[in-house]
Amino acid sequence: MVLCTGNSCRSQMAHGYLKNMLIADAKVYSAGVKKHSLNVDAVKVMGLDGVDISDHTSNLVEDYLNFHFNYIITVCDHANESCPIFSNKDAVKLHKNFIDPSKIEFENDEKKIETFMSVRNQIKTYCLDFANKFFPER
Repeated sequence: MVLCTGNSCRSQMAHGYLKNMLIADAKVYSAGVKKHSLNVDAVKVMGLDGVDISDHTSNLVEDYLNFHFNYIITVCDHANESCPIFSNKDAVKLHKNFIDPSKIEFENDEKKIETFMSVRNQIKTYCLDFANKFFPER
């Protein structure tokens, strides 16, 4: 489970990467403390890296409280601080704060896409490190 504030950008990027990296090894979900729509710029920059998240939906974390997750990854401080208690207390909880590029004012579209790509690349590296550590046989 990948959690973020609105499940529109950062958690969706991580969801896309982890789903692609762990195809047969894990079922990946993402959700938000709040529900926002999927961010079009996140979809765009993920597509530029060959990962299609255009069919993802923004989901609320409450919808998954009775699921059993082995890993809960929070990708922003707000989600980390307000992360609910899941039914399985033995889940490994991991946290890494990524800036929210959707909250930044940009002088032009080029700067905006550069920033989204920078955050995307940081998330990709984090997901690859996660996959290598917890799923080394993949």
